[in-house]
Amino acid sequence: MNPTGLAPWAVDPWRSRGRRIDEGPAAPRTEHQRDRDRIVHSTAFRRLVYKTQVFVNHEGDLFRTRLTHSLEVAQLGRSIARQLRLNEELIEALALAHDLGHTPFGHAGQDVLNQCMADHGGFEHNLQSLRVVDKLEQRYPEFDGLNLSFETREGILKHCSRHNAELMCAAEPDGPARRFLDGTQPSLEAQIVNLADEVAYNAHDVDDGVRSGLITMEQLDGLALYARFRDEALAAHPKLLAMPPRRLLFETLRRMLSALVYDLIDETNRQLAKHRPEDADALRQLPRIAAFSDAVREPLSELKRFLFKELYRHPQVVDVTARARTVVAELFAAYVAAPQEMPADFAGASDFHRAVADYIAGMTDRFALREHQRLTGRDLFAL
Repeated sequence: MNPTGLAPWAVDPWRSRGRRIDEGPAAPRTEHQRDRDRIVHSTAFRRLVYKTQVFVNHEGDLFRTRLTHSLEVAQLGRSIARQLRLNEELIEALALAHDLGHTPFGHAGQDVLNQCMADHGGFEHNLQSLRVVDKLEQRYPEFDGLNLSFETREGILKHCSRHNAELMCAAEPDGPARRFLDGTQPSLEAQIVNLADEVAYNAHDVDDGVRSGLITMEQLDGLALYARFRDEALAAHPKLLAMPPRRLLFETLRRMLSALVYDLIDETNRQLAKHRPEDADALRQLPRIAAFSDAVREPLSELKRFLFKELYRHPQVVDVTARARTVVAELFAAYVAAPQEMPADFAGASDFHRAVADYIAGMTDRFALREHQRLTGRDLFAL
């Protein structure tokens, strides 16, 4: 065990690879605590409260937003980190930052912006999250962005094509995109956050799907993963049959979340025992270490397939998604045609089309709807 009390393969909070612009030590905070604090105080983080996952903001007050989702991922990630003796503050920073680049209206907004930007470098929300913390936040006198540590920036960049990695490495040879050219892995902390993200959205999409009425508990009963924990819940608490059905749903999901977290911890420990990395750098040279067991992987995949078919492709969601796509496409066209409708720092940017994408990507659902109505005179989501 190293002096920090962390596992040897954890990212040492006192030995960061540094920031693009050196600011000196942050003591008594570690560099990753400092990153976490900057993310929480950022404008982009506050906007997540009005960016939704599956349901558009006007559809109800109780559905998850990007903010509540990020908090759930952070809670799961820290619980896992504590058991594996990993860097909790780094995991928390990654969890809170991982959705900062998401557009309004979830993946529908991203897909449309990517189409609009086809001749101008494309658009991908994961790259946008890094762009937010590297450039778009305007809070400090000495630099644009949040000037986060290498480890946090690396973990934010979860996906990257080889083409984009080459472009990024040309500007920053040893930056967070290098691993996509070298074929190495991110930190174990980043790997854990990726899977905690998956656990969180699968569970809360089930909850929100039932709450919305788009999927039913009877449908869920046919899924092996859900049925297993429903049966456990009923065996432990037979009185649930006489209670409102949501009590049974909550207890089932609570048990499912716990089991997935413990499975992830156990399987990751098995992989660590198998490969025995000496330190965090050695771990990067190995195959992915964070993983679910074979016993969980297929039932979890079945749940994901169910959600894709029955929730994400439900006719009501598809209809709302189509309208959201129209909003984003027409906003992009309107701003390209009339740049003066945007704030001056976007309208006057040298990379104009990228600035339009930045402006739209930063919008909340409800601001995008208001802007669309202002510019077009149409309300596509009128109740």
